[in-house]
Amino acid sequence: MSTALILGSTGATGRHLLRELLSSNEWSKVGEYGRRVTPEADLPQNRGKLEQKTIDFENLEAAGLKDGRWDVVFVTLGTTRAKAGSAEMFEKIDREYVVNACKAAKTGDPEHKQRVVYLSSGGANPSSPFLYAKSKGLTELGIARLGYADTIVFRPGLLKGAKRADPRLAETIVGYVTGAMSYFTSSVEIHVPVLAKAIMKAGVLGSSGLPPAVGATKAGQEDAWFTVIGNKGALVLGQEK
Repeated sequence: MSTALILGSTGATGRHLLRELLSSNEWSKVGEYGRRVTPEADLPQNRGKLEQKTIDFENLEAAGLKDGRWDVVFVTLGTTRAKAGSAEMFEKIDREYVVNACKAAKTGDPEHKQRVVYLSSGGANPSSPFLYAKSKGLTELGIARLGYADTIVFRPGLLKGAKRADPRLAETIVGYVTGAMSYFTSSVEIHVPVLAKAIMKAGVLGSSGLPPAVGATKAGQEDAWFTVIGNKGALVLGQEK
């Protein structure tokens, strides 16, 4: 069995991913590290292998992320400009915190082949004129440059069934549109529990073990290659028995 670390476990997708990790026999230990961790009352009964730790992303040296020698690092951490309060704070949380935490979780032991699985967004592009898409694209490259043995990036469409503390009007409106479009294409939306299952499975299988039906592709740059799983591939992987 392997060990798994999840960063961003209290978000829309992260909370489902945490439950998937705890219920799976693939993992001997699951670390939930973040600014906040799941309250005990909200945890499932099968939490015996869970290790929780509240950390300060401004002081990652004290967090001891690499001490757990995590085999797979799952990242579902992110925010929006509105929640962050400014473009500068958005990029700090959405990119700087994510890349720095992944760096801190890397052991540096060449014999320890670690994998990182990052939840990005459809349309992520480091050259995009739009702040959100550009930040996601730059974060993908930043993680890929860290030298993990395997880097997998998910670029889903609209997240259906996301229970947020801050309901987003634009997301609701777009949801009506993508809901109708989903009858004709599988590239526009995905239910959060399905996405969480796909993310966990990718962490188990790795890039080389992904089924051809997932349609995974390679992306990045010469010093920063990674595997991309789009919305259609996430649906296939998440719904696979």
